[in-house]
Amino acid sequence: MNDTRQGISKGIDTTILWLYFALVTIGWIAIFSVEYRSGDNAMQKILSFNTNYAKQLFFIGLSLVVGVFVLLTDSKFFTATANIFYAFGIVTLLLVFPFHSHIKGTNSIIKIGAFNFQPAEICKLFVALALAKYLSRLETNFNKTNSHLVAFAITLTPSILAIFQNETGLALVYFSFFIVMYREGLPAWYLILGFTLIVLVVATLLVDKNVLAIILTAIAVFVIYLLYSRFRRYRRFTFLVVGIWLLAVSIQRFAVPYVFDHVMQPYQVKRIYAAIGKDYVPKDAQQLKELQEKEKGKKGKDESDYNVKQSKIAIGSGGLLGKGFLKGLQTQGDFVPEQHTDFIFTAWAESFGFWGSFLLLGLYLFLLLRIVNIAERQRSAFSRVYAYSVASIIFFHVMVNICMTVGLAPVIGIPLPMLSYGGSSLLTFTILIFILLRLDADRQMVLR
Repeated sequence: MNDTRQGISKGIDTTILWLYFALVTIGWIAIFSVEYRSGDNAMQKILSFNTNYAKQLFFIGLSLVVGVFVLLTDSKFFTATANIFYAFGIVTLLLVFPFHSHIKGTNSIIKIGAFNFQPAEICKLFVALALAKYLSRLETNFNKTNSHLVAFAITLTPSILAIFQNETGLALVYFSFFIVMYREGLPAWYLILGFTLIVLVVATLLVDKNVLAIILTAIAVFVIYLLYSRFRRYRRFTFLVVGIWLLAVSIQRFAVPYVFDHVMQPYQVKRIYAAIGKDYVPKDAQQLKELQEKEKGKKGKDESDYNVKQSKIAIGSGGLLGKGFLKGLQTQGDFVPEQHTDFIFTAWAESFGFWGSFLLLGLYLFLLLRIVNIAERQRSAFSRVYAYSVASIIFFHVMVNICMTVGLAPVIGIPLPMLSYGGSSLLTFTILIFILLRLDADRQMVLR
């Protein structure tokens, strides 16, 4: 018995473990505060298994059991099966199309009995393993374009499949792997190009299309003037500047409107417009009718910005010290929709105020810094890439979710790691972290 305990705990980073337990506990407390009402028999409801906080307890127990199995697994198992797990993930994503259940506007969930399984959520784990496997191969030269393309394909294939399942939020999470690739040598111009594209899309939504085209043209003319007057030895890049100008104008005049009108769902577009303070009305009458039906919540409110407004009220009402556990009016009054999932942060912020929120964000920051520290002490490229993948996924989730609840990002349905209700989400983050702990415990090994 003692040997087993030593075998499990030997080399395990207990700091990460305690941070994980702290966040999971905070999450359950927040979920409990959302559903519990004065006079409820909490123990009876837990035993009857008909509340979300009861189900979350089950998910926590299941996740811990799986976590122990992960810690007992040989680290070489993860390198040997990384590609197999990735293939399995792609297959499960494809199985969603014929076997999905339409739940809350998404087609990404497979219903298994009383539980919902979301392959797009768990597939983040498989991508992290597959990317670590590919980048750690001796024959992979990440200075070559073909290696970049393979890494992009590994990362973005699940993202594309998730988009077709109306799961735009989780699809965007896969772009966090570009941070990992940048750490491993991806040229900075890829990231610059990506941020430039984002700025161009936002500018397209904020500025009249003709005015923006004139601005882009003026910038191109100015750059060409500089090439011929100040930087003559770079004249050969004139055609490149013209090509970039044509591409930028084409994106803002044709590509962005097409994607927003024909690819994205009207309610998704409206939420993006709401985040930048603009109204959106579909041109198509059928789309307008569908949007009006979609955005009507149970209280008859327009949910495109109703959720965010109520979230801001809840967070702001918490003040400096909070209203106290189970005393939040917004939380107890059920004013914030999806408060046990996407908007779980509002329940904690209202109950414990600024200092409680500061503590929570501090725990996340400490966790991220600790994971980065672990990544940099690995001898194996596989372990390092995997650790950075875990940090990038958690960072993206936390950043987008918190920005979403305070109105700085559109509502795209990204859960808060270890806090939001849901078995798929908690199990995914648990396995991500416990594999990291297993790899770090064996950091003296060189894995490929």
